[in-house]
Amino acid sequence: MHLTLRNALLSFAFLTLAGIATAGEPKVELLWANGAPAAKGTEDKDKPTLTIYLPEKQANPTTAVVICPGGGYGFLAFDHEGHQIAKWLSSNGIAGIILKYRLPAEGYKHPVPLQDAQRAIRMVRTKAKDWNIDSARIGILGFSAGGHLASTAGTHFDSGNESAADPVDRASCRPDFMALIYPVVTFKEFTHTGSRNNLIGENADPALIDNLSNELQVTAKTPQTFLIHSNDDPHVPPENSINFYLALRKAKVPAEMHIYEKGGHGFGMGRPNTASMTWLSRMKEWMQDRGITNKK
Repeated sequence: MHLTLRNALLSFAFLTLAGIATAGEPKVELLWANGAPAAKGTEDKDKPTLTIYLPEKQANPTTAVVICPGGGYGFLAFDHEGHQIAKWLSSNGIAGIILKYRLPAEGYKHPVPLQDAQRAIRMVRTKAKDWNIDSARIGILGFSAGGHLASTAGTHFDSGNESAADPVDRASCRPDFMALIYPVVTFKEFTHTGSRNNLIGENADPALIDNLSNELQVTAKTPQTFLIHSNDDPHVPPENSINFYLALRKAKVPAEMHIYEKGGHGFGMGRPNTASMTWLSRMKEWMQDRGITNKK
């Protein structure tokens, strides 16, 4: 009898510990359960997803951030501009949700990546209650070309289609805030040519180039924005962030920008032995100051 009880207690303890061990593991959800629009096949590259890192359950709904990794619209830097950032966010009480968007280099040119980003925001807003997220505090964060995608989502949005059969399509795709980290913003002067050519081709219509030069698309309805760049970025000139900041300022949209002297490009959570290591703490302070997250 005692042995049976002991075994039962050990089994309970093992299951409890196993639950604790997996509680922080992310889950992955398809953006479209029955196949994405314009999909060219059924391989992994044809299936945009969200990888969801939720923080420990909190009394009040939390802030959420959709993360767009960079990679020049040719690949996704899913680790240092995805998983590492999402883990940091969730450890700080914020839902970190990584978007695996379809890539122009694999046949999905504009507007497909934007459609994936818009769907991601709609989906997080629709799932807000299930995931304990505040539907009015859903932002988007993008690195490099992912910053172009994020800034496009923040300047090209709608309030949803109330008559849509799919409840996700009824939700707004406007992010409540943006964080753009060494972003490609413009497709004109100072652009990253590889990102532009991958997304829209080498001989794109000038009107499309203007439309996707997001510093030209800022209005008073553009979400409040946090910007990070380094002065020595060899691939994406800091003018991308500077000109976007100036456009936000002109439109009277709240914005904060930090340009580090050193850091280069693609530094993820920060380049060791440079001040760029502080950008996450600066973003956290900005989010607190703006009321996006609670002060602790």
